[in-house]
Amino acid sequence: MAECCIFAGQGAQVPGMGKDFAEADAEAMALFDKANAVLGFDLKKICFEGPAEELTKSNVCQPAIFVTSYAAYLAYQKLKPTDFACAAGLSLGEWGALCAAGVLDFDATLTVLEARGRFMQEACAATPSGMIAIVGASDDQLKALCDATGCTVANVNSAAQQVLSGSKDAIAAAAAKAKELGIKRAIPLATAGAFHSPFMAPAREKLAPVLDTVTFNAPKFPVLSNVTGKPHASDPGAIKALMLEQVTGTTNWAADVLAAKDLGCTRFVEFGPGKVLSGLVKKIDIALATANVADMASLQAAVAG
Repeated sequence: MAECCIFAGQGAQVPGMGKDFAEADAEAMALFDKANAVLGFDLKKICFEGPAEELTKSNVCQPAIFVTSYAAYLAYQKLKPTDFACAAGLSLGEWGALCAAGVLDFDATLTVLEARGRFMQEACAATPSGMIAIVGASDDQLKALCDATGCTVANVNSAAQQVLSGSKDAIAAAAAKAKELGIKRAIPLATAGAFHSPFMAPAREKLAPVLDTVTFNAPKFPVLSNVTGKPHASDPGAIKALMLEQVTGTTNWAADVLAAKDLGCTRFVEFGPGKVLSGLVKKIDIALATANVADMASLQAAVAG
């Protein structure tokens, strides 16, 4: 049975995450200590104790979710060494997938995600914007909604669920227009701003020189791109270019899951807090098996599964 390892995205963070991995394994604790040293602030304390409002800040939450997810991945590999057929992640989670495949090392991934989170937060603060989840829209309804409001598609989570980004006014207009178009549900999201949209162009511009300081390698196994919905090429420069494009482009999670299926994957193991990706995998194809590794209890269940 071929398996795909998948890594959680922003919004999955919760105080206490990673703590039991660290308390159970000195290597996991060392990972959090190393993160503190690389970042220059006490990420470990914020992960283990909160407060939630500190953990929610993009420059904290992006590296925090990555470290927790990577600790979960290493804990799983220690108990059940697995040659995953491919890896994928949602937005910041794609960086965790790249790290697992050896494209970047742990320190470099941390450095990138702190900067990426900080630049995205700055872009949110510069221009009021937001996101809205759209459930049950046809392709024609979705196009009509975007044409009428100026919103753009930020995430394709499944055939039945997309997320739009836009200005605050555009998001409000989209909520009203969705009702008018007969769309099943439109739910404004509590995000800092319009991620994966042109509103993030300043963040993309600032991130480019940071990526130039980091060494990218060819992946040891396929990593699926949020932008293309296909495996990244082996060319490190091409990977870097797509990861920059990912900041402003649509995150096509549904395409990633279908691409993993095409590679023969029938089981998806989610690493990091929460079960969001496992839920989305099931919405894309109910026949696919899922497991999540968020803490020691779920680790044991995933290993046994």
